[in-house]
Amino acid sequence: MAEQSVKDRVCAAADRISAEKNPTVATVREAAGVSNADATRFLKEWRAERDSAGSKIAATPSTITEQALRLAGTVWEEAVRTATAEHAIIEKAWRDEKAHKDREINELASDLDTAARTHQETTKELKAQVEEGNQAARDNAAAAAEARDQLAIADRKHAEDMAELKSQLAEARATITTLQKTQDALIARIQPVQDTEPTRASGDSKKG
Repeated sequence: MAEQSVKDRVCAAADRISAEKNPTVATVREAAGVSNADATRFLKEWRAERDSAGSKIAATPSTITEQALRLAGTVWEEAVRTATAEHAIIEKAWRDEKAHKDREINELASDLDTAARTHQETTKELKAQVEEGNQAARDNAAAAAEARDQLAIADRKHAEDMAELKSQLAEARATITTLQKTQDALIARIQPVQDTEPTRASGDSKKG
């Protein structure tokens, strides 16, 4: 019983000293208050037990290794699933935005066509009025001049409307191009990785 008490004191002293530096016979003897022989003997046993414990920790049981590999595979699968889900969400958002911009472009193109038809009809009508006014110029010179002025005003208005619609159409097309580039970059960044890494890691571990 006394011997065990001495051993306990030596081991406790070695544990305390090892937290800061490598314990020696002298430092253990002084800290435990034991003889040089006891310090030498039990310090040697303490070192042997510590080395043995380290070896046991290093030799991980195969069942633990397999569980760790299965856990790694599960985590990897979840990561791939998450990446795939995020990819689907981003792609859906991009498709919705693209569809919205497509509708805007179609509406702008329709407005442009309508404006062109309206201009053609107005121009045709005003030209007819000018021709009529020219025929009756001697009797109604003022009416002919007014018709010419109206035609000039209509041309300017049409030019302004056409320029505005073309600008909006170009802006919408530029937005579509930017969205396409953004979507391509996002897909390239979050493209799901093939689930091969855990399998190779499992094979390597078992081979080791």
